Amino acid sequence: MNQNSLDPGWIGKTFDDFLFRPCKGRIESRSLISLNSQLTRNISLELPIVSANMDSVTGRDMAETMALEGGLGVIHRGQSIDRQAELVSRVKRSHSAVIENPLCLPVSATIGQARFFAGRHNINGILIETRSGSGILAGVLTRRDIPWQRDADDRPVADFMTTFERLKTAPPNVSTDDAERIMFEGRFERLPLVDSERRIHGLITRKDVRFLRERPFASKDNKGRLLAAAAVGCTGDYLERADQLLRSGSDCFFIDIAHGHSQVMETALDRLKSGFSGIPLVCGNVATTDGARFLRDIGADAVKVGVGPGRGCRTRLETAAGVPQLQAIRETWSAVGGDIMIMADGGIRHDKDIFLALACGADTVMLGSALSGTDEAPGRVIEDPATHSKKKIYRGMTSPEAVLESLYDTDDGEVVDAALDTPPEGQEIQVPYKGSVVDILHRIRGHLRSAVSYAGESSLAAAREKILPDPLRFLVPLSESSRRESYER
Repeated sequence: MNQNSLDPGWIGKTFDDFLFRPCKGRIESRSLISLNSQLTRNISLELPIVSANMDSVTGRDMAETMALEGGLGVIHRGQSIDRQAELVSRVKRSHSAVIENPLCLPVSATIGQARFFAGRHNINGILIETRSGSGILAGVLTRRDIPWQRDADDRPVADFMTTFERLKTAPPNVSTDDAERIMFEGRFERLPLVDSERRIHGLITRKDVRFLRERPFASKDNKGRLLAAAAVGCTGDYLERADQLLRSGSDCFFIDIAHGHSQVMETALDRLKSGFSGIPLVCGNVATTDGARFLRDIGADAVKVGVGPGRGCRTRLETAAGVPQLQAIRETWSAVGGDIMIMADGGIRHDKDIFLALACGADTVMLGSALSGTDEAPGRVIEDPATHSKKKIYRGMTSPEAVLESLYDTDDGEVVDAALDTPPEGQEIQVPYKGSVVDILHRIRGHLRSAVSYAGESSLAAAREKILPDPLRFLVPLSESSRRESYER
């Protein structure tokens, strides 16, 4: 199908052009409605929401919270490789049922070094090795073991740690249930996993096991660690970046450029698939039938749809390039739906837009401005003295401000080239401070479940199966007056 064969009812249409026709409800409680959807063939999300790879949206806190709430965060690439990899590593280490390769210090380290180490990595317990890099457990030092007096900073950790002989340990293959029982019976907060020769294989903490049990819907890998994704480019040192991100634990790469239907994308995707086989690749952005088929045919695992609809983007204003977002989603689904997954990126202003995107072709939705302004988004809260209101900065990654800042903290040649050679196609704006993103995600979850109920189904998957073949059967086109009646309050 090409754009000319698309039903005329889609041409030029976006979210505010339709209402959804209610169907007979079939479930007693909306809280039972499943929203599970696929990011790629091998990665599913309980909440089909992904936070955008923008420096004003997704850092460590956002990525961690998104995964805990059943979604996914994509850590942006407008920073050094080391910094981006460190953020991915921190997300993977947080709230893990089993912490693989736990952070260690040698028994020769001082209390001052341990104090700095614990603060830098935000950890409460440090495994102590017999010597640096030996991997042989000598003991454990917790924050409670570190004396508050600074005059002890030069003393060795061996004077304060709990030695191996006094520790309770478990074998590497211990189950989570058995580990939790051992820690409860002994009132231990952490359980090192070691073999018969005292080699360190991991660490389980009581806090993390309990925390994850309370969040069965969290997005986790097969080792119980939170999912984390990262963005890479298509030129410069993107292969080096991808290598370090993969070693840091990234579960998925977003090959993210303004114009994904391009030769530079084809070259980069080929090299990434050759060098890093097995890791899912979400590629974009595109907005047309041809663009979606192009990404499918060169091996993308998911296609990201949206050229110019976002609040931080000025591409349509500056270049006239783009397709109305709901039309773009439907064009893409008509071309590759069922072959690869589709992510709608941009144009979401209200929660109802998320359901329309999912019902008309998207498997997941990427949000930027909707999640900005929250506690978890990077950046400080700004006090407006005139209105006594609180705000935060939201900006497109090609805004002059974002590009300029990235120059000081990146080794990505593509970012530098964009700054030097290309006029900006993004903008920076102030958005209201919104509190915790958790509240926003809970609201979205509730509204999506309600929308599925109005669609007459018990799960998002069932609603999409019914609607996707012909969404226009369920959509009501709006006149100007009906649009005002529906959306102006």
